[in-house]
Amino acid sequence: MSLHVIVGAGPVGATTARLLADRGEQVRIVTRRGTGPDHAAIEKVAADASDPSTLTKLASGATVLYNCAGAPYHQWPTYLPPLAEACLTAAHATDAVLVTTSNLYGYGPVDGPMTEQTPQRPKGVKGRLRARLWREALAAHEAGEVRATEVRGSDYLGADTQSLLSMLVLPKVLAGARVSVPADLDAPHSWTYTADVARTLVAAGADGRAWGRPWHVPSAAPVSMRELAARACALAGAPAPRLSTMPKAVLWLGGLRDPLVRELRETQYQFRRPFVLDSSATTTTFGIEANPLEESLREMVA
Repeated sequence: MSLHVIVGAGPVGATTARLLADRGEQVRIVTRRGTGPDHAAIEKVAADASDPSTLTKLASGATVLYNCAGAPYHQWPTYLPPLAEACLTAAHATDAVLVTTSNLYGYGPVDGPMTEQTPQRPKGVKGRLRARLWREALAAHEAGEVRATEVRGSDYLGADTQSLLSMLVLPKVLAGARVSVPADLDAPHSWTYTADVARTLVAAGADGRAWGRPWHVPSAAPVSMRELAARACALAGAPAPRLSTMPKAVLWLGGLRDPLVRELRETQYQFRRPFVLDSSATTTTFGIEANPLEESLREMVA
């Protein structure tokens, strides 16, 4: 039984903790409030993981350190860099493998499916931040200071996830209401189930072939926002969704009073055109296949 330390108890951190605990591993999950899943093999610790000395002590003896922490969308530049730095410091001091949960923002707008070899040409503050944090981790890995890898997924599906789908679309369409969505409703889009993120994180931490490069989470074949909403409504026994496309000007105006909506302007390219993830390298290397979309949608509907 090995010790695995997880920073963050959101949908990804909690799912990863349960997966490891169910496999018989010892898990320590670190959050500011000491939250996390209830399980005999999971120790919940209240601490500031962005403090390097604190995290180093908590990661002592760990085989793998997982950075699964999130932050308020408009406060990424404040919270994510010191946390990433603390994780690098702790991984160096304890010799734990560092596995970071990330996304596709670092690639910026692309033409065609994204692979791990797609050049990082980020657009906006959040994309540049994600790209910079990976460059720093990779530099530490290549310098022999840590063993690091990064796992990247698209917009999350599953229980308790926060996304354009879960926060704006599903609550309204399942209630039979019409909803205006800031997206091309028929553009193919990749969606990533949090259970598949957890499986990929655990595989990447345990297998030396994963270290020193990023990996994409196996995700189901891309579907449009319209099709995904229709599938969710069918599972819930709700009427067919009534969707319309929100003009860009309306989103821009909404951002004048709401900081979260304002942040959506920066990532609009992800929803106004095809946004497709190629995860074939992960499936080929680790044998991980994506779960069906319906499984994650059932969690969200419930």
